[in-house]
Amino acid sequence: MKKLIVLIAFFTSATLLVSCGETNAKSKVNKSNLETAAKRDVEISEGAPTISFDKSVYDFGTVKEGDIVETAFKVTNTGKTDLVITNAQGSCGCTVPVWPKKPIKPGQSADVQVKFNTSGKPNKQAKTVTLYTNTAVGREVLKLTGMVTPSGKKLNVNNKIDANHIQKLDSKKNN
Repeated sequence: MKKLIVLIAFFTSATLLVSCGETNAKSKVNKSNLETAAKRDVEISEGAPTISFDKSVYDFGTVKEGDIVETAFKVTNTGKTDLVITNAQGSCGCTVPVWPKKPIKPGQSADVQVKFNTSGKPNKQAKTVTLYTNTAVGREVLKLTGMVTPSGKKLNVNNKIDANHIQKLDSKKNN
């Protein structure tokens, strides 16, 4: 028991000694470093390319299920340095972008082609393509929206059951 009391006293003392040396995290921050970092970030963002689009949303209207919707988003580099699109990702496997792999010079434009396969995607649709770029923002999102009318094929497995089978099920239920 005596050892336990000594052990508790030791840990309590050690904790107090360590905690007394703590200082506020804000007091450790050098304000001139913050100002330097803020200036650097502004310089980087001012030197970064900027991107603009002829449209950021494409409404394809109403199409039939199974159709392939295609569009091109015109990308223009409105900045002072080369614009690089490092990657482009569709929100699902049915939305496939093709983007320029070479840098886009200031004042120049290029197309981001997008195909959307409507198979198995009936009703209202909203798909996105995310572009990863060297702009200050770093990511840009393009959208495709529209209505896909169902193809008329019913996927309900009960459609394969014939009338005789239904009568058998009904007679079992009534017995």
